[in-house]
Amino acid sequence: MLRIAVQKSGRLSEDSLKLLKECGIGVPNGNNQLKIKAENFDAEILFLRDDDIPEYVQDGVADIGFVGENVVLEKNKATEIVERLGYGKCRLSIALPKTRKKIELKELNGMKIATSYPFILNRWLKQNKIKAETHVISGSVEIAPRIGLADAICDLVSSGSTLFSNELYEYETLLRSEAVLISGKQLSPQRKELLDKLLFRIRSVKKAKYNKYVLLNAPNKSIEQICAYLPGINSPTIVPLAKKGWSSVHSVISESDFWNVIENLKAAGAEGILIIPIEKMIE
Repeated sequence: MLRIAVQKSGRLSEDSLKLLKECGIGVPNGNNQLKIKAENFDAEILFLRDDDIPEYVQDGVADIGFVGENVVLEKNKATEIVERLGYGKCRLSIALPKTRKKIELKELNGMKIATSYPFILNRWLKQNKIKAETHVISGSVEIAPRIGLADAICDLVSSGSTLFSNELYEYETLLRSEAVLISGKQLSPQRKELLDKLLFRIRSVKKAKYNKYVLLNAPNKSIEQICAYLPGINSPTIVPLAKKGWSSVHSVISESDFWNVIENLKAAGAEGILIIPIEKMIE
């Protein structure tokens, strides 16, 4: 059985369970228990604190884990990232009081910086030859400058609203993070096979999210031009319509190219364009 560690509560918990569900893996009763047998897949789900997941994976208590990349780098355990998952995106940044606008990097020298990420921060300070004092705080880091505990902070930033409400601004980004799937380095052949099956499902779900299925009608004289905009997986599918001189064109386009492609299709004479979400993409 593949032992999968998932954050029990926090910003990645819901999205991780949702991804497992999209992969056809049921987790009955959610995270109400510490350990539960998954449905439709030979796996056991362990619900843990996110800070503990890298160590549990390193020690073999769990085989793989869903966790933030920031936690993986901070804990610095013997694990490897096997897949980036695309959700839970954030930044680890140094933030300063708004009264310290437009300072140079060298002016961080001598400052006291409050953080829950001392390993990453100290590594960055060393790389940039900055001599600052690291003050380790667990939780509510952003309040430290206001109560005189620190001159600056180094913390996770998502929307920036917490910084704004505490009269701070984002000064320097040390790390861009997202949810990742980590693995221990010594999986048995049986568990490695189960991991490969899970990765196949995850990649199929991810690929579907970044693509759209497109159906449209077009005059035959414009088909060649339209096909140039719609490469599809191999090439677009073209089906003659009952209406003489017209065809239906089916294809897949990338989310990132979506609006440019649609505008080009309309300019080329496409009509009745339908955009359909894709649940899975298997190649």
